[in-house]
Amino acid sequence: MAEVTASLVKALRDKTGAGMMDCKTALTQTKGDMGQAVDWLRKKGLSRASQKADRVAAEGLIGVTVRDKAGAIVEVNSETDFVARNDRFQDMVRTVTGLALAAGGDLKKLLAMTYPGKTMTVEEHVKELVATIGENMGVRRTARVSASDGVVCEYLHNKVADGLGKVGVLVSLKSKGKPAELSQFGRQLAMHIAAASPAAISADELDPALIERERAIYIEQANASGKPPEIAAKMAEGRLRKEFFQRVVLLQQTFLGPSGDGKASVEEVLKGAEKVAGGPIKITKFVRYALGEGIDKKDTDFAAEVAAAAGKR
Repeated sequence: MAEVTASLVKALRDKTGAGMMDCKTALTQTKGDMGQAVDWLRKKGLSRASQKADRVAAEGLIGVTVRDKAGAIVEVNSETDFVARNDRFQDMVRTVTGLALAAGGDLKKLLAMTYPGKTMTVEEHVKELVATIGENMGVRRTARVSASDGVVCEYLHNKVADGLGKVGVLVSLKSKGKPAELSQFGRQLAMHIAAASPAAISADELDPALIERERAIYIEQANASGKPPEIAAKMAEGRLRKEFFQRVVLLQQTFLGPSGDGKASVEEVLKGAEKVAGGPIKITKFVRYALGEGIDKKDTDFAAEVAAAAGKR
């Protein structure tokens, strides 16, 4: 059982928007488990920010490259944004991203590849930079997307240099339509994915455990309102389709690209794009990396650290 500390309560409050006492109760009831505490608050209707992403910021860069109907994406982390703005760090990320095309989305293979112009591996070169720059860094993850019959499109949000940014997206479209029109739609779709952060292309591709988690929350909320079990179950299914799927399924999301009207779904805009491109279009795969997602970053009180250090002298 994790100790329910003030910092843990604050972290839950920042994540959910619920009151401090409610957060403390949730953590106590769930024995300090943050994930279960979030669900506990949602079931009680106390979370005002249940859709807030469970991500903690970490520094570094996302690298993206597309070449010959294939694209690669890489996340390389550093301790500070100051190092992420360093030319040597950026050159390294850009080079590693280029190598990632041949690695095929295999991180171990990428790290074992020979770094261009060196007699060492990518992993060894990164360690060398750590010693040179004086800050910890590492290649965290990579993925590859290809389209033998169609196009691969990319988008970088918060772009800091060519091929480098804070959020990166790759999306592949299978189609025999006009390449230029496909690429235009593909880039708009990649921009949408960057903003909307879907979990899957269609509902069939969603993790069943994720669906069951949402269903349980909806059922408990309906039960709490006094609805009979059979009615609660039907209400839960309706909310899954109308709320949850429309929020996390790409084809069902409201399209956020320039060609959208703020009402049409991605699937509806896709049909319009097919007419322009002159052929059917199938979204076969997408990858979205947001810098630092899922990485726990310890909160530090800089003033307290300085005071503590001064007191030790």
